[in-house]
Amino acid sequence: MSAQSRPAFYALDRGGWRDYVTLLHLPYTAWHLSYVAIGCALAPELHADRLLAALAAFFLALGVAAHALDELRGRPLGTAIPRGVLIGLAAASLVGAVVIGVAAAVAWTPWLLAFVAVGGFLVPAYNLELLGGRFHSDLWFGIGWGAFPVLTGYFVTAERLEPEAILAAIAALFLSLAQRHLSTQVRTVRRRVRTVEGTIVHDDGREESITPATLLRTPELALRALTLAVISLAAALLLTHT
Repeated sequence: MSAQSRPAFYALDRGGWRDYVTLLHLPYTAWHLSYVAIGCALAPELHADRLLAALAAFFLALGVAAHALDELRGRPLGTAIPRGVLIGLAAASLVGAVVIGVAAAVAWTPWLLAFVAVGGFLVPAYNLELLGGRFHSDLWFGIGWGAFPVLTGYFVTAERLEPEAILAAIAALFLSLAQRHLSTQVRTVRRRVRTVEGTIVHDDGREESITPATLLRTPELALRALTLAVISLAAALLLTHT
């Protein structure tokens, strides 16, 4: 499979165990797990057990369940994972995330149950486009995959929300919107475009053919840079507690 024919820049060759690795959307999963870490790190005191519990819950809910449900709708990644396996992965992972959330609520604060309920609803509502797709939009992606992980990470650690958590959630919302806008063009070119034709004529008369690589290069470089930036920021904030 050529690089440009892959459904995502991080997709492996199709088949076998590689389909399951591709299903995880590892760069983007790491990006959104970083929001959880940022929320935890912004709290006055970092608790390693709460950080790990939050990361585990979000990995199951967003990294596995959400992506399995997404693959059920039209096979955007083109994997050969059986439908029943995808359903099982989604259900087991979402249940696992909820169990971790409920256990955390019992151990630390019952107010976490509100976050568990919101997360347990957003994953199927967004990825299965429930209620007529009302929750499947750029804004809800920014809320559910950006702002919500930050707020949850902060709350599970501090058991309250402070202005810094709200501001960080807003930042994550807009970063996720930027991700969404960039990835929309990338997904379209990689998954829905058959041919690309055209020529760019520069002021000096030089001509450059427009190819799929022309349309992919800049947004994918930006997506890779943003992924590394958010992960690095999360790591830096966590290190302030050492």
